[in-house]
Amino acid sequence: MKATEARFLEFLKKSPQFVIPIYQRTYSWTERECQQLWDDVLRTGRNGAISAHFVGSIVYIEEGLYQVSSQSPLLVIDGQQRLTTVMLIIEALARALGASEPFAGFSPRKLRNYYLLNDLEDGDRGFKLILTQTDKDTLLALVQQKPLPAEFSLRIAENFEFFSDQIEAMGSDLTLLCKGLAKLIIVDIALSRDQDNPQLIFESMNSTGRELSQADLIRNFILMGLEPTHQTRIYQDHWRPMEVAFGQEAYGMHFDRFMRHYLTLKTGDIPNVRAVYEAFKAFARDPEMVDLGVDALVANIHIYASYYVAMALGQERDPDLNAGFRDLRELKVDVAYPFLLELYRDYDTRILGQGDFMNVIRLVEAYVFRRAVCTIPTNSLNKTFATFQRALRKDRYLESIQAHMLTLPSYRRFPGDEEFKHELGVRDLYNFPRRSYWLRRLENHDRKERVPVDDYTIEHILPQNPNLSKKWQDSLGPEWQRIHETWLHTLGNLTLTGYNTEYSDRLFEEKRDMKGGFRESPLRLNEGLGTLETFDEAAIQSRARRLANLAARVWPIPVLSDEILEAYRPAKLSRSAGYSIDDHKYLAAAGLSLTLFEALHREVLALDPCVSEEILKLYIAYKAETNFVDVVPQAKRLRLSLNLSFHELHDPKGLAKDITNVGRWGNGDVEVGFSSIEALPYVMGLIRQAFEKQMGSDDTT
Repeated sequence: MKATEARFLEFLKKSPQFVIPIYQRTYSWTERECQQLWDDVLRTGRNGAISAHFVGSIVYIEEGLYQVSSQSPLLVIDGQQRLTTVMLIIEALARALGASEPFAGFSPRKLRNYYLLNDLEDGDRGFKLILTQTDKDTLLALVQQKPLPAEFSLRIAENFEFFSDQIEAMGSDLTLLCKGLAKLIIVDIALSRDQDNPQLIFESMNSTGRELSQADLIRNFILMGLEPTHQTRIYQDHWRPMEVAFGQEAYGMHFDRFMRHYLTLKTGDIPNVRAVYEAFKAFARDPEMVDLGVDALVANIHIYASYYVAMALGQERDPDLNAGFRDLRELKVDVAYPFLLELYRDYDTRILGQGDFMNVIRLVEAYVFRRAVCTIPTNSLNKTFATFQRALRKDRYLESIQAHMLTLPSYRRFPGDEEFKHELGVRDLYNFPRRSYWLRRLENHDRKERVPVDDYTIEHILPQNPNLSKKWQDSLGPEWQRIHETWLHTLGNLTLTGYNTEYSDRLFEEKRDMKGGFRESPLRLNEGLGTLETFDEAAIQSRARRLANLAARVWPIPVLSDEILEAYRPAKLSRSAGYSIDDHKYLAAAGLSLTLFEALHREVLALDPCVSEEILKLYIAYKAETNFVDVVPQAKRLRLSLNLSFHELHDPKGLAKDITNVGRWGNGDVEVGFSSIEALPYVMGLIRQAFEKQMGSDDTT
């Protein structure tokens, strides 16, 4: 490697050509990065005391050479974003200058021939910068002043327009811009293919501009080390079709998410959202994946990516499945994608029929929505779906999924009808995060002619205005304030209307009988309102019960016989040894250990109804799905083993001890000594971390 400081424009002028390898990401700077560069350029041009402004490095490979000294194209490893953006500024400036040269070297002809074109070369060699795919055609059209291609690069077109507008706003004097561009400095870093490791350098060079996405790093990891022909084949056969399927904007937003779901499916572990690349490298380097080969690995990623865009980006062709996926997207059930990717693979290979697949989609929807309504914490959903495939019995596909959902422990439970209907009737649904979703699903259940709910607005039958009219107060009775506060935003008082402005704070009877009122409404949500004489607390509650019963059919819980469920229940642990507290000598009599244990016992069991206690010969185990803390009674303290890795524990007081690879009774790599009742709140904070990790707390996002 050889690094030298260089003036950006001089570097462009003497360099023959820059080529962006196919494994690099597309141009991705947004207006924010462009604005920052623009401000820096003008500030530098305006201040005579500033002799230079550093904008980063340009890292490239020229086989067998360390300096720019021949006409060989330079393969850019890092710096594409800065190169492209400066060239967009130069092209916009050249167009604005007309025939003038406000600063030496800054005439339109010189700008283009020095920095944008190789005027004596033909074809692609005639351009200073060759980008990839859509970006390439758009940039070349701009520097040739030609119309943009039909499928143009959004980022390049938008940023060129941004710079054109900025230059136009400067007026006729563009000297400051020219001076600022002339002062830009870069570090020119030339690599030798034989002596330097481009991948390692690439990983460490991402210090300026837009941070590389995890998918960018993964693509480069796969392609960078391959021979050019192999590299091109994999990119054109698999990676480029994935980029096209995701689309220019969605690729940057969704591909990282897809790769995280893919790795969760393949490994059973949920990568940290900022460590997907590291997880992929470990996955790709597994001997089984190495034996499979890079072509098969990328082909497999391509297959699952097609499933993901069908589900997450609305590209499913089957209308029923597409409607189901749309509802999951609106409900924001991203955590279910690893599980759904597995199901889609089986659907695609005809292991799972369309009808059963549709039933599972609706089952997942009902499970997530019921839990949201019942305000069950969502921190276990990631792990629930990440490990769901272990419960599949593909000879009894749907039944095994239904049974697994019905036998999940309390903190992962599928809320039953009574719990769901009660909570749906009393909670604030107006401020529910996805109210348009539940209103649409209730209104359109079993409809062939779907009602476009977005064309309507949500209506409070009992008005929101806290200053209710005297007639409204009289219709509600002496407790009108309590009724208003209690039921205002609940299911029984909410509906849809196209007459929100006309309804305003009118009395119920007026809303019912007016033109377009409840008597004439074609909406199912308004059924029954036209026959009511008054709308009081009893009417709100009665309507809530009717709609809650409908909701239980829209989001149904599966029904299986006890006999079938019993066959799927996990085998109970054997307790044949029959140990009790009395078998632990330090707990058999009054003393400090017993006092500590009784206090700890109460607090741990209070964490969640799913927590159980099992007394073993040498320790007492507390479990959710498996042990999360084990207690070993000692003479003057309790020794606790927490079932998580030492590095995962937040322990600001340093109470815990790392016992990785140290023989101890209990499970886990963390030991905590508990010898003072005053330490109980802090100790419970440590135990809670182990419990929440087992529950699948979504700390990976």
